[in-house]
Amino acid sequence: MTSAAWSLAVGHQYSSLGSQPILCGSIPGLVPKQLRFCRNYVEIMPSVAEGVKIGIQECQHQFRGRRWNCTTINDNLAIFGPVLDKATRESSFVHAIASAGVAFAVTRACAEGSATICGCDNRHKGPPGEGWKWGGCSEDVEFGTMVSREFADARENRPDARSAMNRHNNEAGRMSLNEKMFLKCKCHGLSGSCEVKTCWWSQPNFRVIGDYMKDKYDSASEMVVEKHRESRGWVETLRPKYNYFKPPTERDLVYYETSPNFCDPNPQTGSFGTRDRVCNLTSHGIDGCDLLCCGRGHNTRTERRKEKCDCVFHWCCYVSCKECVRVYDVHTCK
Repeated sequence: MTSAAWSLAVGHQYSSLGSQPILCGSIPGLVPKQLRFCRNYVEIMPSVAEGVKIGIQECQHQFRGRRWNCTTINDNLAIFGPVLDKATRESSFVHAIASAGVAFAVTRACAEGSATICGCDNRHKGPPGEGWKWGGCSEDVEFGTMVSREFADARENRPDARSAMNRHNNEAGRMSLNEKMFLKCKCHGLSGSCEVKTCWWSQPNFRVIGDYMKDKYDSASEMVVEKHRESRGWVETLRPKYNYFKPPTERDLVYYETSPNFCDPNPQTGSFGTRDRVCNLTSHGIDGCDLLCCGRGHNTRTERRKEKCDCVFHWCCYVSCKECVRVYDVHTCK
């Protein structure tokens, strides 16, 4: 099992953990430290699984128009196949978004009272502002981040470049949550006059995190591997490949191997190719037929779709619609 699957198996094969007793020993691929964590924090393992799942779903949304579209393999423990075996941009994004997903889901579950070992954050509130006071349940992102770090980084304890890269990208994903926390407020007063507001710290919608990490993917820093001899032996570290670019911060994604082009099927790289993928005829971006189809051209077919139309609101209170058939052109890569 590759390091990239540190807990992806948890989200993929154990997405129904919340509805059944959890047997930590039955989760495949866990290293001893993860197994101990699972047994000590068994109550929040369903949230860990949910976090990995929403990370994968967000990956598939963000890459839906790309040559690599975050495809998963149902019957394989390494659910992305060999794609994550290499230290590419794609690997950096998957590690970051999955780590962020775990921190997000655990934090949300704690605020909702789903677990007894965690709850709301009452530590970092500071003085209230003018016209509002603290109230509600501030989400404890520090606890969620701790859980993600302890579980996700447990596999990344080797003195090699890949572990260093994975640890960096895992942390970058978790830091995005801290960066995007915001004050959420509720009004109180006669007829919603908002004489007083109560406010609490809240995580954003996870789509905000996905959009942010996708920007980090697009601007990821290419690194080179350096070897140093230390008392414990040889240790690999990463440094920026190009000195004339600004060096990456702890919030940026890093990688050191070139991605395949994902145009053609290749079992060695895990590429499924782009044949039969739907493309956008009018787009000049990567989702357009020219780029997505890698210059092979595209086919066009028509589809008839039933849709609701001519909808009318009736007092009170329902909407009636007619059913219309519309014809669409669908373009797919050759």
